Amino acid sequence: MNLFDQVSADIKEAMLAKDKIRLQALRGVKKEFLEAKTAKGGDGELHDDTAIKIIQKMVKQRKESADIYASQGRPELAEGELAEVACLENYLPKQMSLEELETALKEIIAQVGASAPSDMGKVMGVATKALAGKTEGKLISETVKRLLA
Repeated sequence: MNLFDQVSADIKEAMLAKDKIRLQALRGVKKEFLEAKTAKGGDGELHDDTAIKIIQKMVKQRKESADIYASQGRPELAEGELAEVACLENYLPKQMSLEELETALKEIIAQVGASAPSDMGKVMGVATKALAGKTEGKLISETVKRLLA
């Protein structure tokens, strides 16, 4: 079962369970999936790698919204966003731990031959492709900066 079908089935389950937060999160995902499927230039299919990128983008947006709400003293709204993040993360591949990320980045740095902060662009190009879906780009960037400094 691909991610599109899985989300559709989980929407039905959330409706039956009357789980409003999960239902809202999944309806948002399905909306984005449908837009991607019918986008101009598409083949009418939604492949799992594209679906994962969409979900990652949605998780990132909700985390940023939660940070904004928290900084503005609206914890109830931040909690709602973080609850949706928890629902969405179930559809993503297992995320790398910091130790795994650091080990993978050290290998990439050695492979590329980077030694100074000025080589960050080379490392990031390879790292973002190699680690796509396994961790956030922001975390990759911060770790690369630290390792090259």
